[in-house]
Amino acid sequence: MISKKMKASLASSSVIREMFEEGNRLAEIYGAENVFDFSIGNPNVKPPERVKTAIKEILDEEDANFVHGYMSNSGYPDVREAIAQDLNKKHGLNLSFKNIAMSVGAGGGLIVVFKTLLDPGDEVITFAPYFGPYRAYIDDCQSKLVIAESHKGTFEPDLATLEAAITPKTKALIINNPNNPTGVVYKEDIIKGIADLLTKKSEEYGHTIYIVSDDPYREIVYDDIEVPYMLNYYTSTFAVYSYSKSLSLPGERIGYVAFSPEIEEAEEIEQCLSNATRNIGFTNAPSLFQRVIVKCLDETVEVDVYKRNRDLLYNHLLSLGFESAKPEGAFYLFAKSLIEDDKEFVKIAKKYNLLLVPGSTFGCPGYFRASYCISYDKIERSLAAWTKLANELNK
Repeated sequence: MISKKMKASLASSSVIREMFEEGNRLAEIYGAENVFDFSIGNPNVKPPERVKTAIKEILDEEDANFVHGYMSNSGYPDVREAIAQDLNKKHGLNLSFKNIAMSVGAGGGLIVVFKTLLDPGDEVITFAPYFGPYRAYIDDCQSKLVIAESHKGTFEPDLATLEAAITPKTKALIINNPNNPTGVVYKEDIIKGIADLLTKKSEEYGHTIYIVSDDPYREIVYDDIEVPYMLNYYTSTFAVYSYSKSLSLPGERIGYVAFSPEIEEAEEIEQCLSNATRNIGFTNAPSLFQRVIVKCLDETVEVDVYKRNRDLLYNHLLSLGFESAKPEGAFYLFAKSLIEDDKEFVKIAKKYNLLLVPGSTFGCPGYFRASYCISYDKIERSLAAWTKLANELNK
C-alpha cells in the first residue's frame, strides 16, 4: 500500500499537476501558440553561449573517467574553491572550499541543510507567501513549518509578526530573496532588522537560530536594485544557490550551499552536509555541470529580457484594475485576485487560455501568481485574454 504521507503530499501538489494536464489539453484544442501558460517558472531565455563552449572543452580536453566519475560527496574541491573565491570577490568574504558543498539544485541544497540542522519537533519559520515545497522538506524531517505573515500589498517581512512566531523550538528562518512568488526584494534595513532580532532571540533561548537563505534568483533583479548577501549580515547563515535561473539551467540541477568559516561547529557542518548528501541518495551533484559552472562564474542570462516582459505584463494588468507590488527581481508577478476566491479566479482564467497559480498554493489566498519567463511575443498576444478576463469579473 502506498504511503499515507506520500498520498497527502500528492494531494497538496494537485494544483501544479493540473496545470500541466490542462496546458496540454488546451494546446491540443487551440494550438500551443494560443495557450498562455504563466504557471511555471521555467526560463525561456537561452543559457549564455559560454555554457555550450565549456561543455565542449571539458568533454574534449578532460579525462572521461574523471569528468563522469565519483568525487567527494560535497563536490570537486577545485570547483568549490573557485566558487568560494568568486563569492569572496563579490561580497568581501573569507570562504574556502571547506565552506562550499555542491548540491542538486537549490531544492537539493535546502534538503541537505535541513537534514543537517533539524531534529524531530524543531520549528522552521518562513514568510507568507512562500515557496510551497518548503513544507514538504520540513515535514520530511519531522519538524514543523511556522508561517509569519508579511505586510500585505508590499509583501515585505513584518518583524513584529516574526518575533511573535519565534519560540524555544525555533531552529531556523527561511528567507527567499528575491522572493518567489512576489518578486519583492528585501532591502538592507529589513535584513539588518531580521539579523538583530534573531541574534537577540538566540541569546534569549540559549541556542542558535539559523537563517537558511534561498537565493536562486539573486542575479535576476531590475532597476539597479541591490540584493543584500545574507552572509554579510548574520554569521549563522546557510546560503543556498542554484544556477537554474542565472544560467537558465533548471534541468541540470546544479547549485551549492555556502556557510561562513565563523559559523558555530563549522568543521562538523562541513562533514554533515557531505554526509547528508550521501545518505539522502544524491551521492554528489552532477559531475559534468560542476566542471561547466566553474568556467561560467562570470556569466549570466540577459536579465533585460525579463525586465521587458515584466513591464509589459505589469503595466497592462494595472491598467485593468489589478493590484500588485511591482516585481523587483525573479520573474513572477503576484497580484490580487479580482474575486475573493483565488482558486475560482484561476478556474475562470482558463476560459481565456490563461494558466495561473492560485495564491493559496503559496499560503496567501486571494492572490495569484503569473510567471512571465515566457516569450515577449506570447505575453503580447495574451493581453487581449487578460482584458476579457478583467471585463468579465469587473462587471
